[in-house]
Amino acid sequence: MIGLIFGDSDFPKEILKTIKKKKVKYLIIDLSKTKKFKKDKKSSSVSIGQFGKIINILRENNCKKVLFAGKVNKPNFSKLKLDFKGIYYIPRIIKASKLGDAAILKEIIKILLQNKIKTENSLTFNPELSLKKGNYSKIKPNKQDQLDIKKAIKTLNSLKQYNFSQGVVVRNKKVVSIEGKGGTKIMLKKSRSKKFRNHGVLAKFPKKKQDLRVDLPTIGLKTLKQSKTAGLKGIVIKSKQHVFLDKRKCIKFANKNRMFISVK
Repeated sequence: MIGLIFGDSDFPKEILKTIKKKKVKYLIIDLSKTKKFKKDKKSSSVSIGQFGKIINILRENNCKKVLFAGKVNKPNFSKLKLDFKGIYYIPRIIKASKLGDAAILKEIIKILLQNKIKTENSLTFNPELSLKKGNYSKIKPNKQDQLDIKKAIKTLNSLKQYNFSQGVVVRNKKVVSIEGKGGTKIMLKKSRSKKFRNHGVLAKFPKKKQDLRVDLPTIGLKTLKQSKTAGLKGIVIKSKQHVFLDKRKCIKFANKNRMFISVK
C-alpha cells in the first residue's frame, strides 16, 4: 500500500494512471486546492494542518510509504484547521516556512519518518517522465544559446539554499526574470519581448540542496507554449532531476516552432 500525497498540477494524474494500470494498492491524501481527487473512493480530502488525521489514515491502512506529487501552496497559518497533532507540529512547520517551500516539505518528511512512514521518490512509478542528458529537438542550441544557458545555470546555482526559485529566463547573457512565488507562468509573462523573437532560454533546475524525492521542476506542453509566447528559443533542464510531461507533444511543438529542448 502506497500513500499518495497529491497537490495541484498534472503530474499526480500521471502517477495515478500508472498505479491503477499496475494494480498497486493505494490511498490518496488530497491536498489540492480544488480537491481534484474527491471522486476517487480511495481519496481523503485533508488540510495540511491535520497531521493527526493524515497519520491515522496512513496507519489504519497499514501504509508505511508515501509519495509526494503536485504543488502544495504555502498555507495561511492563521486560517489553518488544526487537529491535536497539528497543534503539536505546527510550530516546526511555521519555523521551516520562513526558509521557503522546500524547507516545509523537508519538515513534513521528517515528521512522517518520526511516525515510521518513509517517503519514496515521486518518480518511483514513472521513471519515463525524466529525461537523460541530450538534445530532444531537431534544433540544437548555438553558441549564443550556450552562453545564455551557462548564465542561467550559474544564476540558479548562486541562489540561497532555501530560495523557492526553480526557474530563470536569460536573453543575450542577461537575466530577464527569476521565478517568484507566482511560478513559471508569471515569470514567462514578465519575460515577453517584442524586439526579440526566438531568442533566449528558460532554465528549470531543482532548488539548491533540494530533497530530490519531492517537488521536482515540472515541464509540459503549457511551458513550451508560454516560452514561445515569451519569444524564447528553448528550454534547458537537468538530467533525471525533473518531471517532463507530454513528451511527444512537446518535441513536436518544439520542432514545429524551431525551438530546442536541451537536457544537461
